Amino acid sequence: MEDMIFYDRMQFAFTITFHYLFPQLTMGLSLMIVYFKWKFLRTQIDKYNDAAKFWMKIFALNFAMGVVTGIPMEFQFGTNWAKFSELTGGIIGQTLAMEGMFSFFLESSFLGLFLFGEKLLGQKLHFLTGFLVFLGSWASGYLIIATHSWMQHPVGYEILENGKFVLNNFGALFSNPWLLPSFLHNQMGSLITTSFVVAGVGAFYILNNKHSEFGKLFVKTGVIFGLVSSLLVAFPTGDWAAKNVVKYQPVTFAAMEGIFETEEGGSEIILIGQPDVENKKLDNKIAVPNILSFLTYQKWDAEIKGLNEFDESAYPTNIPGLYYSYHIMVGLGTIFIGLLLLAAVQLFRKKLYKTKWILWSLMFMIPFPYIANTAGWYTAELGRQPWLVYNLLRTVDGISPTVSSGNTLFTLLGFIGLYLLLGLLFLMLAGKIIYKGPETTKLN
Repeated sequence: MEDMIFYDRMQFAFTITFHYLFPQLTMGLSLMIVYFKWKFLRTQIDKYNDAAKFWMKIFALNFAMGVVTGIPMEFQFGTNWAKFSELTGGIIGQTLAMEGMFSFFLESSFLGLFLFGEKLLGQKLHFLTGFLVFLGSWASGYLIIATHSWMQHPVGYEILENGKFVLNNFGALFSNPWLLPSFLHNQMGSLITTSFVVAGVGAFYILNNKHSEFGKLFVKTGVIFGLVSSLLVAFPTGDWAAKNVVKYQPVTFAAMEGIFETEEGGSEIILIGQPDVENKKLDNKIAVPNILSFLTYQKWDAEIKGLNEFDESAYPTNIPGLYYSYHIMVGLGTIFIGLLLLAAVQLFRKKLYKTKWILWSLMFMIPFPYIANTAGWYTAELGRQPWLVYNLLRTVDGISPTVSSGNTLFTLLGFIGLYLLLGLLFLMLAGKIIYKGPETTKLN
């Protein structure tokens, strides 16, 4: 049984981790494309329109990869997690169906019009199609996170005699206190990824003295969007999301912060440390006294419960994984703010395009927002374990009893091989588009 649960979780973790590499770019990029198109309508400067069309090519490729890698996850609800689907399908099926029927079709339909309908539609309607692509991509994220939020903090439900969950308050799904903070935090994380991709491509152009005007535009836009979103991902959205964890999942908060013992007179914030779960302590820690209490409750001496206050059966399944995921996310977020702040200062001083070390940094930082976003999702998912639906349905009770661990391992290896090929194909195609660069056109 333990092997079955392990491989079921590993397969879903692998497929969803690979899949989410793509939506996090499309959601942020859709907003930036709308910005470029809006700038063109406002200024009639062709480079903004060319930039919008260039990034829409990357968007379309990214979107296609998201679709291809998203479909297997839907099937896993029926293959590996059939009991979970049977028991909760009456609730999570609502939001997942809405995501597919409304958001996905909105996004995909108007993507085609944006790519191929500029001359036919005219510039204002072309802008509208770009805006609807943005609306569809963000609505898709909202509905997926509504599903996730219900699993983290279930609301508006009742449990029938046969154990099935049914919805008795549809509005509660969308007024869930977990939803809005999670959605806004996630979207700001997506914008950070997009900002570094756009700025990194721009830096590549400047450093290679190729498409320099577009390079400057991409660097400037990426730095400004990136600085704003990296600040917003920390406060208020990150702070708001963390306070939800304190309120609704206090044992999770203690584990992700590395608090093993309740501290009198205020809790310290851990900068560095290694959790020793067996001995219930942090090794080699570097901490700042009372800061965590202030950030959480705005009181220097506020008490935050440690893991010692809870029964061990309530502990998250993988405390070290949860702790490290959370601290990787926070640590990288802090680095993003520092680098983008320096870049913004140089931009204001009109020296950014000649400051090569910052340009190199922006280019080589492209993978790290992906890592930070992945670590953030791992924090949320590992924090909820051992529950599929927090405090209501355990992971062990949601698997498919008829699917063997051997079958799951075999298909997992198949996914790894297939996704490796898909990933290489994506990098080759995206690299070809980026190397060729934006096409300059005259529409006036």
